[in-house]
Amino acid sequence: MGGIEFLKGHGTQNDFVVLPDPEGKLELTEERVRALCDRRRGIGADGVLRVTRAGAMPTEAPDVESIVDRNMWFMDYRNADGSIAEMCGNGVRVYARYLREAGLVEGSEFVLGTRAGARGVVFNPDDTVTVDMGSPHRNGHAAVRVGETEYDAMSVNVGNQHAVSIVEQPVAGIDLSAEPAYEPEDFPDGANFEFVNVVSEDVLRMRVYERGVGETRSCGTGTVAAAKVYIARKENSNGVGTADVLVPGGRVSVRIMIGASTLTGPAELVARGELDESWWRSAAEPV
Repeated sequence: MGGIEFLKGHGTQNDFVVLPDPEGKLELTEERVRALCDRRRGIGADGVLRVTRAGAMPTEAPDVESIVDRNMWFMDYRNADGSIAEMCGNGVRVYARYLREAGLVEGSEFVLGTRAGARGVVFNPDDTVTVDMGSPHRNGHAAVRVGETEYDAMSVNVGNQHAVSIVEQPVAGIDLSAEPAYEPEDFPDGANFEFVNVVSEDVLRMRVYERGVGETRSCGTGTVAAAKVYIARKENSNGVGTADVLVPGGRVSVRIMIGASTLTGPAELVARGELDESWWRSAAEPV
């Protein structure tokens, strides 16, 4: 009997294990996700993208069919610690790349499902991928702390929660080896923390500490949140505009509109193979 198919992909070096599972038959436990994402014990990744149909996940995600059509391809995204995440902008691009290369969708434009709702995807002539990221919402100010330094942050929801701090000091010097501190009432379910420099007009530099993962080379929803805050601060912008965001893993482009946003960037599949079934069984055991 063969092993369990997997692929490895990344979007601006935010990397993922892709698990094709159309019928939702894999028992994807927190322990298995952690093992898969472990860079020494498993394949190594910032998260796992399960490729399934929305209707194949009733027991694990009972609310999914109230968000998207049950026959829609659904991105079941898990953070590296095994926790469920609502949305992942880089992950959507990688997921879409897999759907297209596997022949599971037709054309250069299609819609897929996420826990944050349906998301439109467009493959561009230069092979970048543009994703409809929905309407990001600013929810007010919060304080976050790194060591002894307190930063003013703007709470932004992009289907998942973010705390964006636009700072003067170079973001390269901020210690993100541990999660920034925050008041639990500001982010009861946690957040991704973005620290942003304005490099020049409409060009940002960003580092991010992701909930359930740690610092990553990129965060797609984080770049949208950062652009949302930056554009809202611009004089005469009316909350509408574009920004290129530089992250350690590359560059993406964000467009903020009234009630909508898009994220454009690369997405690559770099490897495919099979997980050993005995390893898969053992990975279900707590370490």
